[in-house]
Amino acid sequence: MSSNIKVLQVIPKLGYGGAETGCYDIAHYLPENDCKSFIVTSGGELIKFINKEKVKLIILPVNSKNPLMILLNSIMLIGIILYFNITIVHARSRAPAWSSLIATKITRRKFVTTFHGTYNFNGKIKKFYNSVMIRSNLIIAGSNFIFSHIKKNYSELLNIKKKFLVIFRGINVDYFDPSTILENDEKKILKKWNIEKDKKIILMPGRLTPWKGQDLFIEAINLTNMELGYEAFYGIILGSEQGRGLYKKKLVRLTEQYRMLKQIKFIDQCKDMALAYKISDIIISASVEPEAFGRVSVEAQSMEKPIIASNIGGSNETIIDNKTGFLFESGDPKSLSKRMIEVITMDETSLKMIGIEGRKNVMKKFNVEKMCFSTYSEYKRLLN
Repeated sequence: MSSNIKVLQVIPKLGYGGAETGCYDIAHYLPENDCKSFIVTSGGELIKFINKEKVKLIILPVNSKNPLMILLNSIMLIGIILYFNITIVHARSRAPAWSSLIATKITRRKFVTTFHGTYNFNGKIKKFYNSVMIRSNLIIAGSNFIFSHIKKNYSELLNIKKKFLVIFRGINVDYFDPSTILENDEKKILKKWNIEKDKKIILMPGRLTPWKGQDLFIEAINLTNMELGYEAFYGIILGSEQGRGLYKKKLVRLTEQYRMLKQIKFIDQCKDMALAYKISDIIISASVEPEAFGRVSVEAQSMEKPIIASNIGGSNETIIDNKTGFLFESGDPKSLSKRMIEVITMDETSLKMIGIEGRKNVMKKFNVEKMCFSTYSEYKRLLN
């Protein structure tokens, strides 16, 4: 059976997000199990890392939300499905999912979708647009939080004949492994970021957008400084503004207002996130809206670093509070500050144990191998 499985994944762009890395990982896992693997995407930085001998890459403008382009993409997908005799089409976003739905209906192939986010809606039109993600033969939710969100908001559209399940996202625990980082590399990145390792480093990764809570993080740092009476650490806000220049200016003004320009540093990007985690002492995820999964929390645990995350969304599932990390009251800078002080003043033995438990938690539940095997197993069940 496996040798006859040909999976075409369709994703708007192959960047470094959770959906994109999941697509990349499964695309390379399938050929190792005697399956043919295909990706249709519009582009992205991850393309250069694709093994072209194992994965067939096809470039189409599937990132477009233009209805005419969605229809044209569906026609192109029909041709690809028939030419390569694709058996399963797996869409990971709404616009390409509409193209895939049309193409699989006409070609009578199996259709899979992964619900990677909550896809909020204010009216019937947006809800209808989102509903394409549950019009497949197999619906995958990236977390129990997303599973509950789908049941709550789309229950009238769910068909009991279709399979609906949770497959947690996974990360590459070999890449996010603290034992593989060289001390010389740590020194290089500290020099590049212009940081002296004379204080602890608290890292907050994530693109600059209000819902990620960078402003809340700055407020919490100010409260922590006031409580401790001194600047006990450097705060690193790591992420690109992605066109949100006004929000970045707001964050910079906030650091100026609290006179923390020397304490807080803004870093646009880092291509080696494992190294960024390694040089840090504490990791923060301060989202004020629920994370579908919360990749930062899992990566931090894999790197044996204490993670402090807001108690909403996926973080409630990926972190065991006070054992593999810490949860704080979402949207509350005082709650975050209290947690930060707690971890800053914690003894090294306790921090080490939290790091060890965190990595064990990830190895058990959120390993990329587990995610890929579960997805591959569902592909086989779908065809059977």
